[in-house]
Amino acid sequence: MIDIKVPSVGESISEVTLLKWVKKEGSYVERDEVIAELESEKATFEVNAEQAGALKQLANEGDTIAIGSLLAQIDETAAKPASEKKEVSSEKIEDKKSTQVAKPAEPSNNTSSGDGGVKATPVASAIIADKKVDVNKIEASGFGGKILKNDVLDALSNPGKKAFAGAALFSRNVRNEKMSNLRKTISRRLVEAKNTTAMLTTFNEVDMTAIMEARKTHKDKFKEAHGVNLGFMSFFAKACAIALSEWPTVNAYIDGDELVYHDYADISIAVSTPRGLTVPVIRNVESLSMADIEKKVVELAARARDSKLTADELTGGTFTITNGGVFGSLMSTPIINIPQSAILGMHKIQERPMAINGKVEVRPMMYLALSYDHRIIDGRESVSFLVRVKELLENPALLLIGKDPVKTLLEL
Repeated sequence: MIDIKVPSVGESISEVTLLKWVKKEGSYVERDEVIAELESEKATFEVNAEQAGALKQLANEGDTIAIGSLLAQIDETAAKPASEKKEVSSEKIEDKKSTQVAKPAEPSNNTSSGDGGVKATPVASAIIADKKVDVNKIEASGFGGKILKNDVLDALSNPGKKAFAGAALFSRNVRNEKMSNLRKTISRRLVEAKNTTAMLTTFNEVDMTAIMEARKTHKDKFKEAHGVNLGFMSFFAKACAIALSEWPTVNAYIDGDELVYHDYADISIAVSTPRGLTVPVIRNVESLSMADIEKKVVELAARARDSKLTADELTGGTFTITNGGVFGSLMSTPIINIPQSAILGMHKIQERPMAINGKVEVRPMMYLALSYDHRIIDGRESVSFLVRVKELLENPALLLIGKDPVKTLLEL
């Protein structure tokens, strides 16, 4: 038997949670094949088989397991099933046959109801069309999420009433669910940030006209040249990197009786995932091009959603940017990502009437919020930092060298 133990994933981490078994109990696994997914307080990682053989599981999904504890065993003496390949190929053939048979029959049994491929029986579809029922308000009870006749009638008999998913009308059901390690860490760090920092928030607003025009003009060529979309995050990250170089205390943090300054900008980008909020880090933003930043944002966001981020990718940031605007937030006060000293909150872009040169014009405006630790960052520095970010965003040409081209030419 080969013992598979929980690997060490960091000095401060003593336990992990078994998220799921990728391979079933007793199944034959190949060497280096992924057998399970574990979650620490910082990241999710995979466990691979050290040898080929039959898998014996020694823990259940959801269990909390100490680092170094036995997770599974592999019987390397077990013979590889001879019928494995035949079964796989026969399954594929059967799947292909069933798919080929099912496809012609689909139109007569399932109707899309005209709403993004929602399946419904012919009778249910007819009632939906006749009564103009919103399919989003219908609780489907059929196999595979198919809407049945009674589902539509129930929705019609209870207009304006919608039960929670999986519950009946007037339900009083209460569910208990164990907190994941990631959620526990988020909870602990947020409380720690509130209790250990003198946190304040300063606000400003930025006119997004110039950036939106730049994106509109260059997005197609940018995508063609670099293979990635031109988003807002590269503008904000670049502007913050320049402002951080000019206001170094915003890029520093307190360590005991010392102030730790950073001569580089490692910017953490808050990413929302099904398991909670993660903040992967983009290293040396000041040294990256706009395309490099966009590629890194896409890469880290994808890895975060797939729970593939490593502990190294989640640690060491010097400043954080969070974008609540993607969820519709108009204004908020973000919480500092300790041990960092500041965090910038982006928000929803909203057209508002603004006074421009004595005239009222409608402009795409965004509120910005900078939460900062007042122990290290004074009001002058925090406000000046945010004003500088605003200036850079409203004049994207300044992002090239950080200075006004005309003033640079005139050596002013």
